[in-house]
Amino acid sequence: MPTTSRDAILLLEDGNVFYGKAFGKIGTTAGEICFNTGMTGYQEVFTDPSYTGQVLIMNNVHIGNYGVKITDVESDSIKIKALISRNLENNFSRFLADDSLDNFLLKNHITAIDNVDTRALVSHIRAKGAMNCIVSSEILDVDQLKTLLSQCPNMDGLELASTVSTEKEYELGDPKSQLKVSVLDFGVKKNILNCLVERGVHVRVHPAKTPLARLKEFNPNGYFISNGPGDPASMPYAIETVKGILSENKPLFGICLGHQLLALANGIPTYKMHHGHRGLNHPVKNLLTGICEITTQNHGFGVDAKAVLNNENIEVTHINLNDESIEGIRLKDKPAFSVQYHPEATPGPHDSRYLFDDFLKLMQN
Repeated sequence: MPTTSRDAILLLEDGNVFYGKAFGKIGTTAGEICFNTGMTGYQEVFTDPSYTGQVLIMNNVHIGNYGVKITDVESDSIKIKALISRNLENNFSRFLADDSLDNFLLKNHITAIDNVDTRALVSHIRAKGAMNCIVSSEILDVDQLKTLLSQCPNMDGLELASTVSTEKEYELGDPKSQLKVSVLDFGVKKNILNCLVERGVHVRVHPAKTPLARLKEFNPNGYFISNGPGDPASMPYAIETVKGILSENKPLFGICLGHQLLALANGIPTYKMHHGHRGLNHPVKNLLTGICEITTQNHGFGVDAKAVLNNENIEVTHINLNDESIEGIRLKDKPAFSVQYHPEATPGPHDSRYLFDDFLKLMQN
């Protein structure tokens, strides 16, 4: 239950208004509204850098009932702009938890709105598509909020990856390892790096705008292109770097934004999806094995399917079974592949972690 009876308001770009109660920081914030279909893992979701710039609806009825734990994070802070839920819980039952959700939001300066009819809200977004919104627990005047909302930039064309990337290089794993990977960080999740390190890989993580020459100085066996927020088409610097990496003819693995950048580097355009894929229960079919995987996803942009199918140098490896969008590709003439979803799956099932093993096999061969 909320710790205050203070009113809060949610205003959508199309003029729809939802009323609720304040939770977290008292304030006003705007961003693109989106929803996540997962029932658990809210702390990992909130700290995923790919959510930068977005106001998040959590579909599960109760959020916060198992508290927060300092180790259950994917970055060093909450990355969502604001939170919307039906029931945000301040009390928690997990004895291992370090704190309550309310305190976690307060420490990270995140405004939230509780007691919203999220079923109606999500149904509306599914029908009308992604749009900007504003959440406030300090301004309840709709006309004033409309003025503030008009100043919020659209996600389409917005470059955000460089704002969440590491500012300095750092290394993880055993320096004596025979396998080294240069990671290009556009908002990489901690557990993606863990999945590499756990397999004995020594990684060096580089800022988003690191030139290829610097990536090569690590003398890597392969390159990893990370997930991240924003519009991939607004990142010409990254597209050129990926083109340069491909010219090295060394193994390359891309996830989410990295998947989109690999496509763009090969002349495949991306597009803004109607309302995106976010959650931990999305079915994907591996076309190479015929096996279905239940995947974790978080993206609002996709790879143009028609352009992929018309490119003779690219093979589609995975498709989404809900809408048949492209979920994975590999190049026929280079050791490079990528997936749109998140095989590290934190939160989510581990059906797809074999992709990290596939990457290791490419480097070992």
